[in-house]
This record gives sequence, C-alpha cells and structure tokens, in this order.
Amino acid sequence: MTEGALVLEGGSLRCLFTSGVLDVLVEQGIELSYVNGVSAGSMCGMNYISKQVGRTLKINTQFVHDKRYLSFRNMLKNRAIFNFDFLFGELSTELVPFDYETFYKSAQRYVAVATRCKTGKPEYFEKGVCKDLIAAIQASSSMPVLSRMILVDGKNYLDGGVSMPIAYQKALDEGYEKVVLVLTREHGYRKKEPGRWMRRGYDRYFGPLPELRAALEEIPERYNRMQEEIDRLEEAGRIFVIRPKHKVTVSRVEQDVKKLEALYSEGRELMKETLPHLKQYLEI
Repeated sequence: MTEGALVLEGGSLRCLFTSGVLDVLVEQGIELSYVNGVSAGSMCGMNYISKQVGRTLKINTQFVHDKRYLSFRNMLKNRAIFNFDFLFGELSTELVPFDYETFYKSAQRYVAVATRCKTGKPEYFEKGVCKDLIAAIQASSSMPVLSRMILVDGKNYLDGGVSMPIAYQKALDEGYEKVVLVLTREHGYRKKEPGRWMRRGYDRYFGPLPELRAALEEIPERYNRMQEEIDRLEEAGRIFVIRPKHKVTVSRVEQDVKKLEALYSEGRELMKETLPHLKQYLEI
C-alpha cells in the first residue's frame, strides 16, 4: 500500500472518466492509503477499494435505460432520479454484486462527503467509524432538487458537492504529503451562476433551510475558487491532478451509452499515459 490520498470529484455519470482512471490503478496494484469521494466519486471509490474493475462501467451502461435504476418519472413523483433501493439492493446483491467483504476488510481508509441540510456544511463519514456508511454514500450522491434528502443518524443530508465539491483540503488537513485528485471536468472549466428556473427550484424546496439555500447559491463561486487553488497547488507540485484533456460533453444523467463508454475509455487511456509521472510523484 502507498501512503497517500486519493480525492474523487463527483459529477454523476461523468464519473465514467473516474472509473476508467481507477480501474487502471487497480490493475497496476496502486493502492493509496486514503480515499475520499464526493457524490458519484464516493461510489467510484467503493469499487476502487473493493478492486472490482469494470463494475462502474457495467452498471452505468447496462442499466442506464432501466427505470429501476434511473427514472425521470420517479424523480418527478418521488424526487429520486436514481433509485438507491435498487442500486444498493438487487443490483449490488445479485445483478452486479458488490464485494462488501473486500471493501470493509481493506486497510485503506475511505470517506464519503455529504452536506448537512440544516447547516449547509460538509460532513465526513468514514468506513469503520460511521454506523450507516451506505446511507451516507447515498446522501453524498443525492443531487439537490433531483433527489430527496437522506437520513443519516437521524439528520438530513444531500449531495456533498453542494458544500465541498472536491475534498482535497480534507486530505491535506489529514497530513497526507501525497494527494492525487481525479476531476471530471477539463482544465479551465468554470461553473456558471444558476439560472432563474434553478433558483426557483432552490427557493421552492429549500426555502425553509436558509443555510442550505445559501450554500446552493454559493456553488459556482466556491467551485471556481477551488479550481484556481488546485491550479496553484498543482503548479507547486503539492498535489497531482488527473482530469479529462478535452471538453466533457457527458451530462449528469447522460443516456447515450456510446458517450459513456468513450468517457470511460478516455479515463483509462489517460491514466496509462500518466502512470510514469504518477509513480514518480508517489515515489513508487
């Protein structure tokens, strides 16, 4: 095992890029001692630690048109665009089984990041510490407006990306000297201010939660500021960043399987190209 941190950005189905990167790391036997993930990044992190190459790809290409997994009608009816009951139920136990034994027995630390709805602040749920880690991962992956809040230990949470889109500072605060980021947007990408309809959705669903509503409004400024800091840290050699070379056109709920497969392949090929530089950075 290599002492270092792996930090995974979210992005829903843009995580196919991340899964391509991580599958190559697994194949190369590169195990970083600490992993944290936000939103879909938290799910990719699970499959990295369980060492299940291709699992993220298989789920998101074979089931993306399955209403049991992803349903716009269910989103309108129940505010749950992704069906976590199916994902962590039948899909993970029978259809594309998740290796819970390997995951929980691994010495690698794993942390899922979610946003507390009452405070609008990020909270961190660690394997072996959190009593209901699966609920925390569901919360981390629950997109505002498109998903309902998830209860973890009696408290409501939503997508970690609302308050902490890329938890590199957490890894630095933990004292890791080597920090590897896997991002799902190309270099130079910046978020735009939310449109009128999105703001109305925020007001409708989160008006009674002013701290969360404020955190949602601050998403673009926070994300863009972090991107600038990431550039500075990368230039200084403090962190190692892996991200798509080209503009990412895959949407959060992409339905085009060929585009998903292409993004996965891009992640794989880029990681293969980057391996010598990564090994030099990690000193392995």
